[in-house]
Amino acid sequence: GIRFHPDVSHDEVKALSMWMSLKTAVVDIPLWGGKWGVVVNPKELSVWELERLSRWYVRELYRYLGPETDVPAPDVNTTPQIMAWMMDEYSKLTWVYSPGSFTGKPLSVWGSKWRNTATAQGWVYVLETLLQEHSEIISWKKIILQWAWNAWLTMAELLREKWAILVWISDSWGAIYNQEWLDIWNISSLKSQKKSVREYSNAKVLADPLDILTQECDILIPAALENQITKNNAWDIKASYILELANGPTTPDADTILEKNNIYVIPDILANAGGVMVSYFEQ
Repeated sequence: GIRFHPDVSHDEVKALSMWMSLKTAVVDIPLWGGKWGVVVNPKELSVWELERLSRWYVRELYRYLGPETDVPAPDVNTTPQIMAWMMDEYSKLTWVYSPGSFTGKPLSVWGSKWRNTATAQGWVYVLETLLQEHSEIISWKKIILQWAWNAWLTMAELLREKWAILVWISDSWGAIYNQEWLDIWNISSLKSQKKSVREYSNAKVLADPLDILTQECDILIPAALENQITKNNAWDIKASYILELANGPTTPDADTILEKNNIYVIPDILANAGGVMVSYFEQ
C-alpha cells in the first residue's frame, strides 16, 4: 500500500509493512509485506500536481519496484488514477509495459473489476461467519463506522442491503448520529462531492470525530488510522463486537481491557485482507 498523508512517519511505515506481512500469511498468499508513504496532504494539490508527485515518486524509487520485486497498491488517500499514473511511469522507465507492477488500477489498464469493493466484501464475509458462530445474524445490528472513506462506504452499503442499521458515521470534520438509521447512499453522495458528513440533514452532530468510538452500538468499526482505541477510551467502549478495518486501530493495552469486558475483536490482519487478496489476483 502507498499512503499519501501529512502524518506519515518512518516508524508508521515500518509497522504497516509488518502488518501487511502478517496479513498475507493469514490468507495464505505467496507474498511478503511492504508499505510506502509520502508526507503530503493530497487535498491541497491540484490534479496536475498530484500526477507530478505520483510520477516523481516512481522515478525516484522504480529500481526497487517491479512485478517480481515489490508491487504497490492503493492505501489512504491514493486512488486507481494514481496507480495508473505510477504504472505508466514505471513502464516508461523500464521500457516494458508492466500492468503487474501496480495494483488497484482502473479496468482500462488491467485493473481488477472487484478491487475497489474487495476489502469491503471480505469484511462482510468475515462478519457473517463470526455472527453465525455466535448464532446471530447481521440484520438489525446497530453499526458505528469511524471514517467515511470510499471502501468503507461500499461496505456500509453492503451491510445495509443485509438490513444492518448504520447509526453513527464520522469523517475528519466530525460525526453524525440518527437512532433510526443513516442513509448511506445520501452520505456517499455527499462524500463524492467532497463534502463533510456534517452536511447530512436530520442527524445529531459531534464536533470531535473520536467521540464516535464510545457511543452505544452492536458493532464498532474503527476504520481511520492506527491507535484509535487506547487504554484511555477502551473502558468506555459499549459495543459487543469490534471489527478492525484500519491497520492497528487498537493498542495492546486496550486489547487487554476489551478482553476483560468480553468485547470480541476481529483483528485487522483478517478483517481487511480482502484487498490484498484481490491485489494478488490482479498482479
